[in-house]
Amino acid sequence: MRIAQIAPIAERVPPKKYGGTERVIYALTEELVKKGHNVTLFASGDSITSARLISVVPKSLRESGLKDLYGYNTQSMMNMGLAYAMQDQFDVIHDHNPHIDLPTANLSLTPTVMTWHGPYDKQIERYFSLLGNNVHLVSISKSQGAHTDLSFEGTVYNGLYMEDYPFSDKPQDYLLYVGRIDEEKGTHIAIDVAVKANKKLIIAAKLDDMVPHIREYFKREVEPRLKKHANLINWIGEVDEKERNELMKNSLCLLHPITWPEPFGLTLIESMACGAPVIAFAMGSIPEVIKHGKTGFVVKDVDGMLDALKNIDKIDRASCRRYALGRFSAQNMASGYEKVYKQVIEKRKIVESIWPKKTKNIFGTLVFRPSSS
Repeated sequence: MRIAQIAPIAERVPPKKYGGTERVIYALTEELVKKGHNVTLFASGDSITSARLISVVPKSLRESGLKDLYGYNTQSMMNMGLAYAMQDQFDVIHDHNPHIDLPTANLSLTPTVMTWHGPYDKQIERYFSLLGNNVHLVSISKSQGAHTDLSFEGTVYNGLYMEDYPFSDKPQDYLLYVGRIDEEKGTHIAIDVAVKANKKLIIAAKLDDMVPHIREYFKREVEPRLKKHANLINWIGEVDEKERNELMKNSLCLLHPITWPEPFGLTLIESMACGAPVIAFAMGSIPEVIKHGKTGFVVKDVDGMLDALKNIDKIDRASCRRYALGRFSAQNMASGYEKVYKQVIEKRKIVESIWPKKTKNIFGTLVFRPSSS
């Protein structure tokens, strides 16, 4: 198949540091190329890929110093516009930017698959209901689409290349928090758990202090705790993949006290791949990703986290790794999307057999019109 992957251009593919979506796109693109597909990746010019790379910017927007990384900036619109202008070169388009691209994708003649890497709240649901009748949605967990009336082609769990992640069955005595500092990620809760358990906590997380609500959250909830408990809490900032994996490998466990319905959670599978079990709140996709009692614990509150910590040594770290590599591999993810691509291509063929004639509208876009026969 001729497949287009449209990535966000805020981060490089794969990202140098933070960027879960970009890591997923990298693994998916590489695996599709290995399967023999002709893949074109629309991403920033500093991206690394075995596919054909088409870029509208020489490097990621973060590297360029742009403040509006994920909004309706000119560069992101050009990335989207060029991809859909070339649609006749592809059998299927896979778009990872629905918040920007949906109105254009909905006019595409080439079958278009969309993955939304965030939760489907009421506003997003209405957006897709009004403008997404011609695109094919794929959820990244069953829970992501469980509370919406939108239709999905299927569920494909995220996957990564984790075979080379480091592993240790002899952890050091510290807890770990990874990702970004944000109230929805529960940074302050992780600190509270560590303090109550009298355990050292390393926070390897970025702070988007240019975002007002995150800056306010940090000042209100996180910074005072860091100062008060400096003997236990060590915020080291954003780290690269190698350093993060070493931290995971040596950690007693990963704390993931989210306060929102997270649609997946890549750090969970990465931690388990390094042998470190995860203790997380039972929200969103968490019960789908963690095998309770086997690769970590799914709990309701802080007290549940504290109880789980008392039993963390009962988790077999080798089993954590086997579970993550077996269930959330790049190969499994690519096979899942490959099945979806074939489905939507076949559906489009059926539509074309009913509406065989094509014409152009005033914008030069090809549209179907019914046959006179």
